[in-house]
Amino acid sequence: MLLRLARVLACWIVGAAALGCAAGGLPPSEPGPALGRSLPEFTRRTLAGSSISSEALRGKIVVVEFFAQYCKPCWTALPQVQRLAAGDPELVVLGVGEDEFASETEMMAQQLGLSFPVVHDAGNGLAARFRVGKIPATLLLDRSGVVRWQARPGDGVVELRRAVAALRSGG
Repeated sequence: MLLRLARVLACWIVGAAALGCAAGGLPPSEPGPALGRSLPEFTRRTLAGSSISSEALRGKIVVVEFFAQYCKPCWTALPQVQRLAAGDPELVVLGVGEDEFASETEMMAQQLGLSFPVVHDAGNGLAARFRVGKIPATLLLDRSGVVRWQARPGDGVVELRRAVAALRSGG
């Protein structure tokens, strides 16, 4: 009993993922039409001027972060995603700005110092193809390009890290 209590306490303090105390699967996901669906085909120009396509994302674990300048929770979520992206060079992060004008998306990305690729979703075409109805929306895709997890309202980077770790371990 005492050993079990010590293990639970250690998991709580250090973090379930770090000690392997979690069940090993994906954390609870926001239900939605994107789950289980394949990455839609697309090619878009990033704010930096390069091109990014769905084909280039295949074979990688990918976070797709939908946001907009007018979305107050997005201003909190994006810096967390930026820190995750900066600390995990194997993880691919794609930001999708849902603002009306590309200049608004670009201003937000610059203010927040986003280093991952960001595209402006003119007309919300990508949001429709990913079946995103509200923002912020964080989707996690496995190496075969299937949406395996979507952040719930209030989920932070800890849950996203858990989901990434679960996909890496085959969860």
